Amino acid sequence: MSASDLDGEHLQSVHVRDLARSLTRPLIAGAEPNQVTVYARRQDRAARGRVRLAPGAALVHLEAGPAHPLSDDELLQHIRDFADGLRRRWAGAGRPDIVHAHGWIGGLAACAVARELGIPFAQSYHGVAAAERQAGHRVHPHRDRLEKAIGRDADLVVAGHAEEAGAVVRMGVPRPSVAVVPYGVDGEQFAQAGPAMPHGDRRRLVMVCDDLEGDDVATALRALVHVPDAELAVAGGPAREDLEGDGAVHRLRMLAKELHVADRVIFLGRLPRKNLPKLLRTASLVLCLTPHQPCPSVPLEAMACGVPVVATPAGGNADEVLDHITGLHVPAGRPVVIGRAVRHLLAEETTLHGYSIAAADRARSRYSLERIAAETLRVYQKVLPVPEPQPEAEDVAEHETDRTPALVG
Repeated sequence: MSASDLDGEHLQSVHVRDLARSLTRPLIAGAEPNQVTVYARRQDRAARGRVRLAPGAALVHLEAGPAHPLSDDELLQHIRDFADGLRRRWAGAGRPDIVHAHGWIGGLAACAVARELGIPFAQSYHGVAAAERQAGHRVHPHRDRLEKAIGRDADLVVAGHAEEAGAVVRMGVPRPSVAVVPYGVDGEQFAQAGPAMPHGDRRRLVMVCDDLEGDDVATALRALVHVPDAELAVAGGPAREDLEGDGAVHRLRMLAKELHVADRVIFLGRLPRKNLPKLLRTASLVLCLTPHQPCPSVPLEAMACGVPVVATPAGGNADEVLDHITGLHVPAGRPVVIGRAVRHLLAEETTLHGYSIAAADRARSRYSLERIAAETLRVYQKVLPVPEPQPEAEDVAEHETDRTPALVG
């Protein structure tokens, strides 16, 4: 198998890495393991050309433009170089059984080469242009048209949740070509047992954000007014040493002062991923209040640590967080309603404990990396060529599962 990721964002890169490691396991016990290769653009000159991710899984860096992160406009200027690198790898002995591209720019290169070489092609967008625009993010002017072209040309489009699947169908991709496979969570890294960050006696609400420019943190600050005995810890934005000079952090701190909650708000800055479980284990609740395009991994990681989630039912939140079972669904942009819901839940220790147990169980049973990998392999089977009949059942099983996927991210 092969995957491609041209300049993946952090979440996308983590997802591709975890998926690659998990996909090496065969669907049928006793079959040969899959060999998985991830292809990504080199962003660091010091990075090795080939990196072992796990037994049977490797990351290959291809040369396409300067070795540092690039904007979408800059990446598009080097798309031909990336495609040429994929073509050289796949035209010979490195030909994969299926190509799975992650992100629309990587998809441009991977789709063209897969079609040229007659390799089945799957696409994951990790957020389509329409949703990004609705969330207030800048979107490349040609992205809608190119996403539509990639999706219509793909054998399979893998959406991360039902809302994204609907968006993909609305942009013209045939519904039979769309499958939903959610994100997974690493149950070894994110677990209830383990070290936790030091914290005080107050009940802690935690938010983990990609950036601090959206309205979700401001909504949480306003909701905190109605939860007088709790504190809010916010992870995200710039590194901790750069918080003082960040405009978004300054605006949020001024708002906290106006609301008289500044003494109960902690800005932690961007945390290394290895520290996230330590933060989550200090939380009584995790808040996911983004009205559009929420980060799908945060609720799963919180639930895996046994923390109930209070979330707006948007994107993956609607699928992952079960209302009044593993947490609460709350309306976006309604801080009074959110604050009262949080206060009431914190006061119900028995209910909160029940949510905690259910959250951890759901994360383990529904969103384990093993289960997500098995679902991914099953949707791959829909577009892979049917193997020729074999005389022995064991031979057939082995042939069906000994695959070489390529992930392009």
